[in-house]
Amino acid sequence: MFTNPVPDIESIGKYYGTEKYLSHDTNSNGILGNIYKTVRYFNLRGKYSLIKNFKTSGQILDIGCGTGEFLNFMKQKNWETFGIEPEVKAKEFAINNYHLDIFPESKLNEFDKNKFDLITMWHVLEHVYDLNERLGIISDLLKNDGIFINALPIIDSPDAKKFGNYWAGLDVPRHLHHFSYESFSQLANNNGFKVIGSFPMKFDAYYVSYLSHQAKQNSMAFLRGLIDGLISNFTADKRRNYSSMIFVLGKS
Repeated sequence: MFTNPVPDIESIGKYYGTEKYLSHDTNSNGILGNIYKTVRYFNLRGKYSLIKNFKTSGQILDIGCGTGEFLNFMKQKNWETFGIEPEVKAKEFAINNYHLDIFPESKLNEFDKNKFDLITMWHVLEHVYDLNERLGIISDLLKNDGIFINALPIIDSPDAKKFGNYWAGLDVPRHLHHFSYESFSQLANNNGFKVIGSFPMKFDAYYVSYLSHQAKQNSMAFLRGLIDGLISNFTADKRRNYSSMIFVLGKS
């Protein structure tokens, strides 16, 4: 599934500059901002624990690294870190605060092939215009035994079905593509990858449900978000169609 109409590349940047786009907001406060930071704190540790099962050291490229919190965490764990971030404010924050090596998207065509042990995209692929081109580039940059980790919102998750057009995981027009487990697996296979593991991001169900209630201007959005997030995760345990999922891929 895809968003239609799609903003052109020249104009889409304005949708990332808003203070409501928290992954690029360096000064997010209030209930929403604090919830986001708390979830991010636990997610960073969860991501690292997952990665250790597949790779313990090497060179990592995080595409769409935002303000750099994940790369900074990995740097502290002795990984050699590189990031790609097109949004200028977020990129400058990552460079100035964490002293990271962050580059514009054009750098993807300049890295040496077979350079990286690990490439990550945390809720980023859905923002990319040309999916096949991007996956081809990732395949070229990844070592033969390298790992590609990709996190995505899942369009047929229980909370997505509940909220319909109000589901915060749609995030239009920033999200250009919307994946199910099956459609992403097929896309990966078509581009020379195989799924070697998949894992839920259970925090996302609560957070996205809360945002969705806010979008509907429902009362007690926070409490209702907790309840609906719990229901979504419980229901998804049967089909593994969680609100967001992490896919671990290797070259096929």
